[in-house]
Amino acid sequence: MLQQPPPSFSIRGATSPRKLWMASRRSFEILLPFLTILTLASSSSSSSSSSPFPFSPRHGSSVSSRRFWIEDDMFWKDDRPFRIIGGDVHYFRIVPEYWRDRLLRAKALGLNTIQTYVPWNLHEPQPQRWNFEGIADLESFLELAQELGFLVMLRAGPYICAEWDLGGFPAWLLAIQPPLNLRSSDSTFLSFVDRWWGTLLPKVAPLLYANGGPVIMVQVENEFGSFGDDRNYLHHLVDLARRHLGTDTILYTTDGGSKDTLEKGTIPEKDIFAAVDFTTGDDPWPIFKLQKKYNLPGKSPPLSAEFYTGWLTHWGENIATTDANFTAKALQRILSLNGSAVLYMAHGGTNFGFFSGANTGQNESDYKPDLTSYDYDAPIKEYGDVDNPKFKALSRVIHKYTRRSVRQFPLLIERASYGPLKVRKIVSLFEVLYAVCDPMKVLETEQPVAMELAGQMSGFLLYVSEYSGKKANSVLSIPKVHDRAQVFVACSLDGIKNPTYVGVIERWSNKKLAIPNLKCSCNTSLFIMVENMGRINYGPYIYDRKGILSAVTVDGSILQRWKHYPITFDGLGNLSRLSVIKLLPGAIANKLSISASLNNHLKKAFSSENEIKDTFISFRGWNKGIAFVNNFNIGRFWPLAGPQCTLYVPAPILQHGRNVIVILELHSPNPELTIDLVEDPDFSCGLKRPSKL
Repeated sequence: MLQQPPPSFSIRGATSPRKLWMASRRSFEILLPFLTILTLASSSSSSSSSSPFPFSPRHGSSVSSRRFWIEDDMFWKDDRPFRIIGGDVHYFRIVPEYWRDRLLRAKALGLNTIQTYVPWNLHEPQPQRWNFEGIADLESFLELAQELGFLVMLRAGPYICAEWDLGGFPAWLLAIQPPLNLRSSDSTFLSFVDRWWGTLLPKVAPLLYANGGPVIMVQVENEFGSFGDDRNYLHHLVDLARRHLGTDTILYTTDGGSKDTLEKGTIPEKDIFAAVDFTTGDDPWPIFKLQKKYNLPGKSPPLSAEFYTGWLTHWGENIATTDANFTAKALQRILSLNGSAVLYMAHGGTNFGFFSGANTGQNESDYKPDLTSYDYDAPIKEYGDVDNPKFKALSRVIHKYTRRSVRQFPLLIERASYGPLKVRKIVSLFEVLYAVCDPMKVLETEQPVAMELAGQMSGFLLYVSEYSGKKANSVLSIPKVHDRAQVFVACSLDGIKNPTYVGVIERWSNKKLAIPNLKCSCNTSLFIMVENMGRINYGPYIYDRKGILSAVTVDGSILQRWKHYPITFDGLGNLSRLSVIKLLPGAIANKLSISASLNNHLKKAFSSENEIKDTFISFRGWNKGIAFVNNFNIGRFWPLAGPQCTLYVPAPILQHGRNVIVILELHSPNPELTIDLVEDPDFSCGLKRPSKL
């Protein structure tokens, strides 16, 4: 997405286009008319009333053909002019059980098209280990969108930005030696892109509009004009897409509405439609006029492919908001002259797990990690709420120009305030190191290596070495660490169960640390736990390896011989076996019973006898960490930095009976050892900022 702030479940029926496509591969020409008839019958209700243009079908055309194309500077669908009024809804930011709910709310907003990115790193987390299940079930999401009457604009990447870790690239690309040139015609990089699209695009092909599916357009790269000018790279992507999707599929690019970005990011010589994005409130028509210069004659319908309904927020900033009426008026300026627009975002969702990205300022040390919440101040809130001024204002404008009655949306999914819950300390991370670290994956090297080279793609990596601590006060220096290192020391013979905490070295305020002399009879062990807070997703510093990226010195001497312990969280459900968990029945009036957790690791179990509802866990009074609910990583919390105080817990993550929450608190918990399960999100934390982000 443009990095410039604004001013103020499975649906696989017998008639599935994907199934028909797969069944007809060997006799495609014979079965195509049958496929077309089925699809038109199932989607006639959405195709007949979606055009706001007072035109008749083109002379000599046949309404029986299923086709989406560009001509006369307009979009055409089944021989009628068509205006795209769409919105971004990202399947990977919503639990699958809520896909239908969020799409129905987008329908009620008046949208006729859904746009979504496809994050490569979600679908290929390890080389050739493909994931298209659960929240990664792209095909089911697309089929559901079609069932609900939407067309789809698919942003296939391979780079997506999206405030998503590494802009959607898999982190293992950073482990390739020699280092790859991402987003370029580097032949090794392109070989991985070819393999990825060779898996993805054949899944998309049966879901193209001409083949009976909802996909009308596929985006190539994303805002490349803001990054580089490698024409060979763009041409390679186009040729690859054509090979898998055919020559009639509309491919498109999206770039900022300036001459410089459009010159570098568009591909008119390949007949690739160039869409634009720009700051909400800008006069759109000079930009749309400029857009025409980068499309072939007659091939430039005015389209803002990212109409910003809100904005992103980094940790340590105030929550970003934009005025509802201002946003609605800006949209009206586009629609009033038959322009098209895609709301970014219609519904933002949540950066579950370790997938939130980061940005930079003037240099790579000016590091700005993104929140777990991707609410974005969108009209459909993170938890599905539509009873807000922005939804109402945008809905009025959209329905005015679509000439449709306002659609009803499903009842709001209920949320529950389960109240304050007492937790108790269970165990330190160091005490269970061997339970959360696979000993077969411990790496030993002379010098510390990046997380990716140690096989750790997200979360935390513990670096361990030794030095002779004879001075009264030693000085530790790590010139380059990504992103945040917590330092501990212990006498080597004492092991690692109870080390002494020294302090923090952060990427954005790198400083040396004074290390106390423990007066060990042997060497002093040094433990450095480095947190990956999200890879940069935009700009020139996107090649963002994590961990310790320089030599480590104590009193000027370079430390040698390092062990790397990858901290995984696959076995959190087994932690209860490491300590007796005492439940406290009847502690809460709403029939929740609680127990919980630790020094650096907090655990809580509660059971619900009532109807399961959405909730938010409030970490107000806590410091920094991550939280898991029933082994599902709901994201990072950092109320000390703010502004996000709460983490969203969708009801499908919970279950009747016993639920387990595991909290990794990196510093110190709320002194009262309580968390609060509340009904509403809270973005008011962080009045006392930590060191400048």
